[in-house]
Amino acid sequence: MAERDLGHPGDGPPGTTIGRGTTTPGGAPGSGALAGVVIGVVAVAALSVGREVLIPFVLAVLLSFVLSPLAAALRRLHCGRALSATLPVVLAVAIMLLTSAVIGTQIAALVARVPQYQTTISAKVGTLEQLTGKVLPARFNALIQRFENLGTPAGPVPRAPPQPKNQSPQPVPVVITHSSTASAFQIAQRVVTPVLGPLAQFGIVLVVAVFILIQKEDLRDRLIRLLGAGDMYRATAAIDEAGRRLSRYFLTQLGVNCSFGVIIGAGLFLIGVPSPVLWGVMAALLRFVPYVGSYIAAVLPVLLAAAVGEGWSMALWTAGLFIATELVIANVFEPMLYSRSTGLSPLAVIVAALFWTWLWGPIGLVLSTPITLSLAALGRHVEGLAFLDMLLGEGPALTPVESFYQRLLADDPDEAEENAERFLESRSVGEYFDAVMREGLRIASRDAARGVLTPGQITRIRHVAMDLVRAPGVGGGAPPALPAAEAEETGEDEGQTAGRTPPSARHPGAVLCIAGRGPFDEVAAAMLSVLLERRGIEGRVVPFEAVTRARIAELDVRGAAMAAVLSFDLAGNPPTLRVLIRRIRERLGGMPVLAGLWPAGDPFLADAAARQALGATWCVSTFGEAREAVLTAMRDDAAANRAPGQAVAIA
Repeated sequence: MAERDLGHPGDGPPGTTIGRGTTTPGGAPGSGALAGVVIGVVAVAALSVGREVLIPFVLAVLLSFVLSPLAAALRRLHCGRALSATLPVVLAVAIMLLTSAVIGTQIAALVARVPQYQTTISAKVGTLEQLTGKVLPARFNALIQRFENLGTPAGPVPRAPPQPKNQSPQPVPVVITHSSTASAFQIAQRVVTPVLGPLAQFGIVLVVAVFILIQKEDLRDRLIRLLGAGDMYRATAAIDEAGRRLSRYFLTQLGVNCSFGVIIGAGLFLIGVPSPVLWGVMAALLRFVPYVGSYIAAVLPVLLAAAVGEGWSMALWTAGLFIATELVIANVFEPMLYSRSTGLSPLAVIVAALFWTWLWGPIGLVLSTPITLSLAALGRHVEGLAFLDMLLGEGPALTPVESFYQRLLADDPDEAEENAERFLESRSVGEYFDAVMREGLRIASRDAARGVLTPGQITRIRHVAMDLVRAPGVGGGAPPALPAAEAEETGEDEGQTAGRTPPSARHPGAVLCIAGRGPFDEVAAAMLSVLLERRGIEGRVVPFEAVTRARIAELDVRGAAMAAVLSFDLAGNPPTLRVLIRRIRERLGGMPVLAGLWPAGDPFLADAAARQALGATWCVSTFGEAREAVLTAMRDDAAANRAPGQAVAIA
């Protein structure tokens, strides 16, 4: 089956079509998408191959973001550029060395006390064997045995095999070895070589971080030039936002994780778990690993509590401490502290963590959130990288108008109503009709005119939109009290409007809300009717078929005060609209007529002669303008017909 061309004449250059089978002017199908895939594969390969160079550089950049506020403060104190960059790095190294010393001391003290817990460990293993029917896995038994042997001499003392009684003991040969320079060198090589790599990378990180802090302004200018000197505003905003968000994110995360470690350490001290300082420091460090770090930090303290406690209560209290602290911090304090500082969607954070862990290992898991945060910030301000913000950002992928139209296409009235109710939590019904439904139905009208929508789709969209207009949570007819947003527009509060009488009792005149000839214009008439009913004015919805030349004479105009002709297809000065307004005026006997909805900025709205020739009393672009025009007309009519001293009761 041939694919339908969804494009318009003049929508793009020759050879370009919209839809499946996209072609470019060069004629190569899908060449843009193929080029994107190739670039993505090459980028991933480069990140994997260059990990030895990129990981230290990324760590240095992130360390510079953490230390940047301190360096800026020192520079404001006139400490000099080099000293202001070096002192924060030296302080960071001192903190790392102190933390390492604390961890090492605590581990040594714990290992020295392990033999004291062997009796309790053996009793716990026996209890587990009884509960499991002596079918504990061999690996678990081996792990317990290793734990019991900590702090004892390395390996069992070799014993001579038992000799038969009728034989004399055989002498055991003694082999005396002499140390040599070669063996000492080999031992040193085995010990030192595994440490050289991490030490070298650590040194590279520190040196690069110092130079980044020294040349911060120069690097910023180079990045601006790289991102696009032609748009200085966007490039500067991207750099500033990335730096500001990263610095705030890291400092906040550092404070939160240190607080987590302090709470865990204090709680374990009160519970009685050995080496609480060690476990508090490990909890603070491991919590930098997204999502699972705090639970990984809980494994060893829980096992140790189970091993040293007389019963199982210490282990349960330890597990409860970790779980409760993590839940409170993650669900109460972090949302208040972070707020929208990251700007990332939760799914993007999870996918990024999986991707960078696969690419760079455990260090990639720690770096995943900062890297993703930087990419999302660039996507918000660099036009060529806008897809990153769409994929990673926390903002909605579709605008309210696009989401509304998509829900109509999907025939999903429930979600459309939910979206409308969320919008109406802070905005009025009139604003929703104008900002969302009017624009969404205008797009639907254009698609229907292009032949994109089938007759069945047009019918379903019209029915869903009409139900949404009259839904209790959206338009809902004429409520007895105005919402706060609408009461503010009229200068009344909810208490003053709660006792209003029905609309028909307040004003005898009605407005004929007449639909144009478009497929969704009857929905527009219903929308204006709802807005008028909420102001105490009766609005009668009149379909286009009722005002055709053959049926206009049958139109019921009893009690009508004016007419409003609404259409989403208005553009310029259509002759069909002039003819329709002339018929309506003849039927209403010269009553005022309102016409709308032109697109905002349409040249017709600025042409006074064209508007006069159209024959309408008012020409409007929005439902809000239409409502205000009707209210003005009704007030004028009431003022002209009221008795002396009688008040005008128009909302």
